[in-house]
Amino acid sequence: MASNSPAPEGIDVQEQPTAGAWGEWNPTEDSARPPRGKHRVLKQRGGLARSSTVLGVGVIAAVGAGGIATAQDRPQVAISLPSLPALPDLPEALGGADQSAESAGDSDAGSARTAGPARSGIIPQQADRRSDAGELLRSRILQQAESQQDAAAAQERAEAERVAQEAAAQQARDAQAAKEAAEKAAVEAAEKDAAEEARRAQEAKEAAEAKEKAERAARSAGAFFLPTSAYTLTSHYGDSGSMWSSGHHTGLDFAAPTGTPVKAVGAGKIISAGWSGAYGYRIVLELPDGTEIWYCHLSSMSVTGGSVAGGDTIGRVGATGNVTGPHLHLEVRQGGVTVDPLSWLTARGLNV
Repeated sequence: MASNSPAPEGIDVQEQPTAGAWGEWNPTEDSARPPRGKHRVLKQRGGLARSSTVLGVGVIAAVGAGGIATAQDRPQVAISLPSLPALPDLPEALGGADQSAESAGDSDAGSARTAGPARSGIIPQQADRRSDAGELLRSRILQQAESQQDAAAAQERAEAERVAQEAAAQQARDAQAAKEAAEKAAVEAAEKDAAEEARRAQEAKEAAEAKEKAERAARSAGAFFLPTSAYTLTSHYGDSGSMWSSGHHTGLDFAAPTGTPVKAVGAGKIISAGWSGAYGYRIVLELPDGTEIWYCHLSSMSVTGGSVAGGDTIGRVGATGNVTGPHLHLEVRQGGVTVDPLSWLTARGLNV
């Protein structure tokens, strides 16, 4: 520890009460080495300083406040003060190396910075531990922030997935509902069509039954019917020609396609059915008054005996026998003598 220098020899302190004889004594100028290099004075935070600087500052404060005021009236006393170390830079005290603010060519300033932690009372190991503790705290804070960010991101993803799942489920429900509605509509349409078809069939059946009933009633009342349909009259009764053995035509020809139905002109009974030479296949229908109706040149015979009602199908138009084409040769005979079929049918209210 350095001490203050003694008063110069040959000078009586008692006789020199004033400071003008040898100058005002400043213990800090005599005992403290001036710091070299660039230094910053650390500002103490809270409480008393923890380094040896506090002692010097306290002594100076005591001497400066009250001692200097009475130093001229008292004998000079030798005061020993501790050596005041140079204050280190703040980055060096914390173990850092903030050398950008220092001069690169000042080696003495480098020595002061190297010795700074030791003189300020900060052990390098402690500075390292403090730095490690700060870095550890920073790392933990960053980890916590990352964890919170990851948790928030995971929550957002979970929420997005939940929303997507709900949307998909809603779409599936809507699609299923639309499908069920379409199927229901199709079933209803099919049932409606089936009901309409059944109604039409029933109406057609009822109409056919009503028609059949009316025809039966007409036949029972002695109604008469045309012998065939979709025909063309080609040869009339009495036409002359070499085609007929008698020299003239004895009936009325209804030209029609082969297979056209041939009907009974009135209620009666079949007295003959079969092959008849030049007439081909022939059916003879006898009416209640004895009139005979001959159906000649048939391709087939549906009824060959028994009673029939007017309008019943008894055969089919053909081209059998002595013919030049398919047609129905109709003859009307009363008492064995032929009469004009056209006049006979017209007389019974038929439009031939």
